Amino acid sequence: MKIEHCVVGPLQVNCYIVYDDESREAMVIDPGNNADEILDIILGLRLQPRYIVCTHGHFDHIGAVSAVKKKTGAAVVLHREDLPIYEGAQDLAALWGFSMEKQPAPDILVAEGDNLSIGENTVTIMHTPGHSPGSLCLRHNNLLLSGDTIFAGSIGRTDFPGGSLEAMKQSFRRIIDLPAETKLFPGHGPLSTVADEREINFFIHEL
Repeated sequence: MKIEHCVVGPLQVNCYIVYDDESREAMVIDPGNNADEILDIILGLRLQPRYIVCTHGHFDHIGAVSAVKKKTGAAVVLHREDLPIYEGAQDLAALWGFSMEKQPAPDILVAEGDNLSIGENTVTIMHTPGHSPGSLCLRHNNLLLSGDTIFAGSIGRTDFPGGSLEAMKQSFRRIIDLPAETKLFPGHGPLSTVADEREINFFIHEL
């Protein structure tokens, strides 16, 4: 399994294009903006997206879902607990001074332990609430696409509607307890590892 990466939108969201090198099947993670850039990567690599996965429903992570779906026909995936946030994303965007079109309804509502497959690769859903009720991570072997649950040295905010500091503590613990060599691909900022986060993440002292 291979991963391409681009930074999109005014809030600098990490959008990941995860794909199987043999079948060219792919999933697009958090297409928050810059649909043309995302689609150029897909076209350039001759990929066939099966899924558009939103790690949560905040506007900065979903703004290009509609455009990418129209071009690729991929199924939109969201954790069922984040459906109200996804459906109300335009209102949160307006509070931040941004506008966005209404995004298409999710095709697949997932829960803890569900799997998504591209080619011979299976990615498992981890439900990691805290930043939002339905925040999720995607795990494959020693890779974790962590959305806004954990960043290099930090965590996602818990003061948005639906956020929970107590839930974040439990979700953070689950990630920190993964094998040390696990590579973290967060929703914003640089990549990290579980080993590094055990050493540098300020939130470790909140547990």
